[in-house]
Amino acid sequence: MVVVWLGCVCWTPRVCAQAVDPWFGRDKALHFGASATLGTGGYVGGSLVLDEPWQRAVAGAGLSLGLGTAKELYDLAGYGHPSWRDMTWNVVGTALAVGLCWTVDVSW
Repeated sequence: MVVVWLGCVCWTPRVCAQAVDPWFGRDKALHFGASATLGTGGYVGGSLVLDEPWQRAVAGAGLSLGLGTAKELYDLAGYGHPSWRDMTWNVVGTALAVGLCWTVDVSW
């Protein structure tokens, strides 16, 4: 079922109820922080078994973005409030953390 409400296209009425989704707030900080933590953990964990920094970066980004995407798909299935803005903060947190890990790794 597709519903059009105030210029946005929503897949369910429940999603439309969340049409007001601020860019900043506690929820966005949690998405950013969790993604940064997972990205760092994936990078550091990858360093135990991977030789190249780019491989570690792929491992960290893959872990973080994979879990972040899974969370948003879970929300989309009706168990939460899916948000592209949440996913944007997932990407920003992942990029910052993995980029910082990579920079430290190659500078040593």
